[in-house]
Amino acid sequence: MLTQLQLRDFVIVDRADLEFAPGMTALTGETGAGKSIVVDALGLLAGGRATADVVRQGAERAQASASFKALPPAALAWLRDQSIDHEGEVLLRRIVGSDGRSRAYLNGQLVPLQSLRELAELLVEIHGQQEFQHLVRRDAQRSLLDEHAGAGVLLHAVAAAFEDHRVCQAELEALRTAAGDRDARLDLLRYQLHEMQGDVGSRPEIEALFVERARIAGSGRLGEAARTALAATTDAEDANAQLLLARAQSALKGAGGQDPALAETLRCLAEALIQVDEASGTLRRFIDALDTDPARQDEVERRAAALEALARKHRIAVTELPLQRERLAEDLAALENSAVSLANLETRLGRLLATYRGAAQRLSSARHKAATDLARDITQLMQKLGMKGGSFVVEVATDEARLSAHGSDAVEFLVAANPGQAPKPLAKVASGGELSRISLAIQVAAAAKTGVPCMVFDEVDAGIGGEAALTVGRALAEVATRHQVLVVTHLAQVAAYATEQFAVRKLEAGGRTVAATVALDPDARVVELARMLSGQPESATARRHAQELLAQASAEPAPKRKRR
Repeated sequence: MLTQLQLRDFVIVDRADLEFAPGMTALTGETGAGKSIVVDALGLLAGGRATADVVRQGAERAQASASFKALPPAALAWLRDQSIDHEGEVLLRRIVGSDGRSRAYLNGQLVPLQSLRELAELLVEIHGQQEFQHLVRRDAQRSLLDEHAGAGVLLHAVAAAFEDHRVCQAELEALRTAAGDRDARLDLLRYQLHEMQGDVGSRPEIEALFVERARIAGSGRLGEAARTALAATTDAEDANAQLLLARAQSALKGAGGQDPALAETLRCLAEALIQVDEASGTLRRFIDALDTDPARQDEVERRAAALEALARKHRIAVTELPLQRERLAEDLAALENSAVSLANLETRLGRLLATYRGAAQRLSSARHKAATDLARDITQLMQKLGMKGGSFVVEVATDEARLSAHGSDAVEFLVAANPGQAPKPLAKVASGGELSRISLAIQVAAAAKTGVPCMVFDEVDAGIGGEAALTVGRALAEVATRHQVLVVTHLAQVAAYATEQFAVRKLEAGGRTVAATVALDPDARVVELARMLSGQPESATARRHAQELLAQASAEPAPKRKRR
C-alpha cells in the first residue's frame, strides 16, 4: 500500500508530506484548490508524461516520491527478476527539470522510465473522470473482463498456442510456395550438381591446381632466369662463379701456410664453392621440371577454365565452389523430401490448431462465467446509483474460426439505462449523467478483482448526488476492505465514509498562490463536510448535517476486511 507521498515544487505546491493509512482516504477542497495534484503526482510516478508545466513557477525542478509497503506478490516477483533490493518497501521518485526532462529512480537507483511504469502498474491503479473514454474501447472491455475472470494463466496459454500455430502456418505457406515450382527447381538443382561433380574437388586441390597453372604460364620467363643464373654459377666457359672461386682458392693455398691470417679466408672460399655447387644443382633440377608435358599443360588449363566458368555462373569465388556444391546437395535433398516435410507440417499444424482451440475454449468458458457475474454486479450497482430498472450485459461472442492471441471471443459491454430499453453498446449511451454512473459502477465492480493494492478515484462521482452519493460512499468503503482507496471528491456523502480525510487549501504566500494539504481531525472534518454541503462551514445547520453524515457512516455495519 501507499504509505507516504512527498512533493517538492510541484505545480503550485512548495512542499507536501502526506502519510496514508489502510482503508479509504478522502481528499477534499474548493474547486481549483489543487486536489487533483496528488493524483497528477501519482500519475507521474506511474510513468506518465512529464512536462515543464509540473515545475512550480520560479523553481528549477519538481520532485515527487512515493513509498509503498506490504508489496503484492507480483511486485515482489518483478523486483526479484530485476535484482533490485527492497526489504519489503520501495520508493518511487521522479524529478522533472524546468526544461521538461525527467529522471526516474527506484530505491535510489536511476532506472529507465519503462521500469518505473512496469512496477507502478503493479502497485497503483488510477481511475479518472475520463475513464469512460477508455471503457468504450472493445479491447479495454475484454481486458477488464479477463481481469475479473482471473484469466491470466489461460490468456498466456492461448497466446503461446496462437504463436506456435502462426509460426507453423508461415512455414507451411513458405513450403507450399516453394513446392509450386518443385519440378523445375529439382531439374535445375540436379543439373547444377552434375556440373559440380567432375572438376570441383576440395578447396586445397583447387588451390594447388591454380598454383600449377601459374607456374606453367610463367615457365618461359622462369626458365630463362634459371638458365642465366646457372650460366653465371657454373656453365660459362671462362668466367663463372665456380671457376672464379676455384682460382681464388688455388691462389691462396700456397700463401696460407706462410700467414695463418689467410686460413679463415680459405675456409670461406671453400664453403662458397660448396654453396655455389648446391645452387647450380637446384637450378638444373628446376629447369628440368619446367619441361612440362604438353598434355598435362592442356589438362591443367582446361580444368582451371572450367572452374572459373562455374564460379562466374554461380557468382562466387573459385575456392567457394566446394561449399556451393554442398549447398546444392542440401537444397536438392530438402526439395526431394519436401513432400514428406509438407505432410509432416500439415499434421503438426492440425495438432497446434487443436491445442489452440482447446486453450481458447477454456478461456471462453471462464469469460462466459465471469461475464454473468460482472454483469450482475454492475447491474446491482446501477440500481443503487439511481438507475432503477437499468441493466448491464457483458456479451461474449465466440467464433472458433477467429484466431488471435486474445482467443476466439469478441467482448462487448451493453447497457440499458432505463427499464424496457434494449441494451445498446456502451459507447452509444447518450446522457452524461448516465455515463458517469455506469462508468463508476464498472470501476467499482472491476476493483473487486484487481490485484493492485492501491486504488485512486479522481472525482469519478461527478454528476451524482443525493441517495446515489451515499451509495457511492458505501461502494468505495467496500472496495477499501480489499484495497487501499484514495478518493478525490466534492461530495460530503462520499467523504463521510473515509477513514481519513485531507483538505487541500489554496493560499497566498509571498505574492504567489500555493496549495497546502492538511490532515483533518474529527472536529475539522465536520467543518469541511459542512462547507462541502452548503458552502457555509460556520452554519450550525450544515454542521449538524455533517455530523449526521459521519454518524450514519460510522453506524453502518463495517464490512469485514477481506484477505487478498
